[in-house]
Amino acid sequence: MFCGRKKELDSLAELYESGKFEFAVVYGRRRVGKTMLLNEFCKGKKTIFFTGIEASVSENLSQLSKAVLEHSDAKESSFDSFEKVLSYLDSLAQNERIVLVIDEYPYLAKSEASFPSLLQKHIDHAWKKSKLMLILCGSSMSFMENQVLGYKSPLYGRKTSQLKILPFSFFESRELCENFVAEEQALLYGALWGVPEYYSHLSNHEDLDGNIVNLMFRPGGRLFEEPLNLLKQEMRAPATYNAVITAIAQGASRLNEISTHAGLETGAASNVLSALMELGIIRREIPATEKNSRKSIYIINDLMYRFWFSFVWENQTNINRGIGDAVYKNFVKGKLNEYMGHVFEEICLQYLYTEKGLAQLPFLPHTMGRWWGTNAKERREEEIDILGLGEKDLLFCECKWTNKLTDVDVLNALIEKSKLLNAKNKHYIFFSKSGYTKKFIQIAKNRDDVALVTFDEMIREG
Repeated sequence: MFCGRKKELDSLAELYESGKFEFAVVYGRRRVGKTMLLNEFCKGKKTIFFTGIEASVSENLSQLSKAVLEHSDAKESSFDSFEKVLSYLDSLAQNERIVLVIDEYPYLAKSEASFPSLLQKHIDHAWKKSKLMLILCGSSMSFMENQVLGYKSPLYGRKTSQLKILPFSFFESRELCENFVAEEQALLYGALWGVPEYYSHLSNHEDLDGNIVNLMFRPGGRLFEEPLNLLKQEMRAPATYNAVITAIAQGASRLNEISTHAGLETGAASNVLSALMELGIIRREIPATEKNSRKSIYIINDLMYRFWFSFVWENQTNINRGIGDAVYKNFVKGKLNEYMGHVFEEICLQYLYTEKGLAQLPFLPHTMGRWWGTNAKERREEEIDILGLGEKDLLFCECKWTNKLTDVDVLNALIEKSKLLNAKNKHYIFFSKSGYTKKFIQIAKNRDDVALVTFDEMIREG
């Protein structure tokens, strides 16, 4: 079942309706729903849809020829070169709007190194004056960004649009798991990261725990080896990358900590981190007040990787022995609230960028993100979950994913931390999974600089 992606569909529809040559590059991590998006977009349109395969040049040529000839009245049964296929498209799209989708483009381009240059030639000399809409789609992030969008690519400067397809936000992902209650939906987001294909394996006959066990804590589970398989498709030496991701999952966040934990020289660790950032698996963060800082830390960005390397990686032996249920019950379930702490911070940040969240802001920040810095007086490092920066205002947010009511001591602690930063006006927003004590609610009512938001309010319609 297809759902969501309205903005992406609207963008593609706008290109299609121009009636002139358009060249869109669509890319994103595997399983994120790119092909489903393109299938949905192409409904009712004359489309040549070809999927590249990890095979020989001749096999890719044969399959592309077949896809092209299925939508024509040509007498040819096949083409003996890519040049002839593309030349045939020159005339085919002169008077009729046609969509040409090449999915898994990296496979085709790797099988025939000259193919990007052939595309460039036909774009420049024929297709720019045609009614063709060309869509190149791929899952290899590094290939698409470097070999298609990069300035050294023969295709550089020729695309008219690019769409990076991201996993759904928490709020979008809820549509993929409607049979679960809101708290369970948040936990699923923390494990599956809004990747549609992963949600398609959820069973309505199992509860939350049963689904997580079936997906990750069984030898045949859909996600039991997923991160390892994805890394093997992208990297030549996945073991090194596994070591770096494991280091971050176990608490290392700065370059020197990660290199030590992973047993790598600093330079080697830096190269691995750069490659993982390019894939979107990890991200580099700096305090919200900084533009470029040595205070940078590294975080696992892909929540499926974060969950897997936090709980599955070190338990693979026992899972392979068939005791995944016991592993989950004894070593995982009790840690989920702690794990969800940082996930909830990300959900709260997403909320602040929704229409409903923006309406609750006391001012519109030009930047929002995490902050950390040194408290010289107390000789310790302080953290603020979300800091919003304005011209004369600062917004301080605290996010609590706990089973108890949030009390006024949290307000007092945040006010103390806010003294580390100067601003004419300071505002405070609190987010709580379980709600607030009566005392905290009363204090907030008497202050115009404090707002309390519950998880239930965040997910409520309207």
